[in-house]
Amino acid sequence: MRARLAILALALLGFASAKPAAAASWLEKNFGLWGPQYDAEVPLCEDDRVLSRIQSHFAQKEQDYWNSQLKIVGWEYIRETAWMPWHYASIPRRFCSGKVHMSDGTVHRIGYVVGEDTGIIGATWGVEFCVVGLDRNWAFMPACKEAGPSIAPQGGTATYSLPPE
Repeated sequence: MRARLAILALALLGFASAKPAAAASWLEKNFGLWGPQYDAEVPLCEDDRVLSRIQSHFAQKEQDYWNSQLKIVGWEYIRETAWMPWHYASIPRRFCSGKVHMSDGTVHRIGYVVGEDTGIIGATWGVEFCVVGLDRNWAFMPACKEAGPSIAPQGGTATYSLPPE
């Protein structure tokens, strides 16, 4: 019983001594409450660095998780489908689509997004991709639709589409 009373007394003392929330001081405003500082410097869809990163990540994912030797060996119809389709202050992103030739001779559609500061620990640009028919863990279902922009700047539906099969 004494322990409960001691805990209650400490809780009441904590509530009584708590200060109300206050605005940030000039020091806090100047050294730590910065907003996003984007430069909108995102590689183009057909940039060799972007395509080689997709190729290496795809091959690694196939080998590590699906025990497959499948690789991307070629590209065609690479095009930009949207550039920063949302609010002007959102993370700069370039949405792209195209077709990839696989090592097994098949051709698949691909959708990918290159975003500023979305790479490792936000230090560089990053890329997320989805190969239609090979999204084995269903991360971008249905049919890689979730790899593209979902809302246009005016609030309507975006005109994102992958190239035809």
